[in-house]
Amino acid sequence: MKSEIIALIVAIVSFLILVFFVYKKIPKIKEVPESESIFLKKEVKEKVKSKIKKTTKKVTDFFENLLHKFLSRVRILSLKADKKLSDWILKLRERSKKKKIDSYWSEIKESIGKKK
Repeated sequence: MKSEIIALIVAIVSFLILVFFVYKKIPKIKEVPESESIFLKKEVKEKVKSKIKKTTKKVTDFFENLLHKFLSRVRILSLKADKKLSDWILKLRERSKKKKIDSYWSEIKESIGKKK
């Protein structure tokens, strides 16, 4: 029990001494000029910005070229598919016309056969 009380007293006294030193040094800390860090210098900022712009331009150029190639290939494939579909449609139209003509003549033959 006594050792806990002694430890608590030592901790409180240490904290109070620390607060006293900090309070005493506050005016001197206010007088110290703020130093400009390396990350806040204008030259460094400009260099970093220019490097970022260069790298992003290279990356965007690469992706734009890749996108251009991809879209060109998709366009070619869609045109080929369109051509194939139009051929199929023409074939279906021809078949349907042929069936209509054949069914027309078969109907005529049937109607003539029924009249006799």
